[in-house]
Amino acid sequence: MIRFGKARAFHLKVGKAGEDAAVKLLESKNMEILMRNYKCGKGEIDIVARDGANIVFIEVKTRSVETNARPSEGLLPKQRNRIFNAALNYLDEIENPAVIYRFDFVEVITKRLGIKRIAHWQEHFTGFDSWKAIRK
Repeated sequence: MIRFGKARAFHLKVGKAGEDAAVKLLESKNMEILMRNYKCGKGEIDIVARDGANIVFIEVKTRSVETNARPSEGLLPKQRNRIFNAALNYLDEIENPAVIYRFDFVEVITKRLGIKRIAHWQEHFTGFDSWKAIRK
């Protein structure tokens, strides 16, 4: 049981390091971070940001070890759907402003003493992708 606790703590630490790196990258692109770890009953969004007049919902996947599978492959339709629903909830909370919004993805590969690689994809998926996934 203690071993599981340590593994979970390490997993959370790696995830936070990845999100921190993602925030720095996004800020370097002049994006304004509005919120981190937005949660509602419908889902969760790692980062909500503003890019000019657009609202951007960003999923961050972090891995501490490189494998043949890229972190972006871990973003399954079910998770995209939860992000999409959380985004709709967020927009509702801020009274549905007339803005364009998009869904970005940041992939982070860490190494022992820091970040090995980080990549940002704009419009990685759309709400329509999530809508289609629900109906399959």
